[in-house]
Amino acid sequence: MPHRTVNLHLVSDSTGETLNSIARATLARFEDIRVIHHRWSLVRSRLQLDRVLEGIEHEPGPVLFTLVDRSLRHALEEACARLNLACLSPLDGVMDLLQSTIGATAREKRAAQHVMDADYFRRIDAMHYVLSHDDGQGTAGIAEADVCLVGVSRSSKTPTCFYLANRGIKAANVPIVPGAALPPELESPPCPVVGLHIEVNALIDIRRHRLRLIGAAGVRQDANDYIDHEAVKSEIVAARRLCTARGWPVIDVTRRSIEETAATVLQLMEAWHARRQLAEARTEPSDPAATVLGHPS
Repeated sequence: MPHRTVNLHLVSDSTGETLNSIARATLARFEDIRVIHHRWSLVRSRLQLDRVLEGIEHEPGPVLFTLVDRSLRHALEEACARLNLACLSPLDGVMDLLQSTIGATAREKRAAQHVMDADYFRRIDAMHYVLSHDDGQGTAGIAEADVCLVGVSRSSKTPTCFYLANRGIKAANVPIVPGAALPPELESPPCPVVGLHIEVNALIDIRRHRLRLIGAAGVRQDANDYIDHEAVKSEIVAARRLCTARGWPVIDVTRRSIEETAATVLQLMEAWHARRQLAEARTEPSDPAATVLGHPS
């Protein structure tokens, strides 16, 4: 079946990241379609919008936009109506719902999500942390981690940590290596520890690709435990048993995207903190004065 081609215009007065994410999430559900993305970012003046309108008229297609300036929004919507093109601001419905629920009107502030606030610097700090604590580096720093990922080599620990860092999460990762002891900081970890599991054949394929990238394609497979089927299987089983023995939850990443793995890690972190808070609440005396009265000076 021939692919249908569609021009999709994404018009934003900021970076366009929000529209890109929305388009990517929705288009993933369509098959046999070729989408040509036209990304128009940082559109903040009528002159810039006029250039956008020229592009839309030259290559017509549906328009998604996030424009705060009312005059620019109105001009874009009028032009799309004249050209008989669908035009939509995907955030309007969400904004209306929240305004009616909260009972307040949102500020007309462009790029509000990109300000250099505490959340921004927390993400930068988390990124620096991941760089300093990748693949078992700086294990003493696990005391500062929000979460620690463990797993065999090439089980997607590093990319998951970087994705979490973009959410402001300090994620350390420690490889489980046959014959090597885990760092002592994990004997009584101060943060949730999550194991990443991957199926044997998938891991071998990833490791073979890694060897090709580093110029080691000539390594004999039967002499290299790194990609030997039985050796890899034993490595994975040992890692799984270790996590079970320590009571660490395990995520099977074989068919998961990094985003899905990170989302599950966040859920497990929330559950870990909820259990910890519940345990602390149970150990606290119901009457704070009872502790004082029970220990006369």
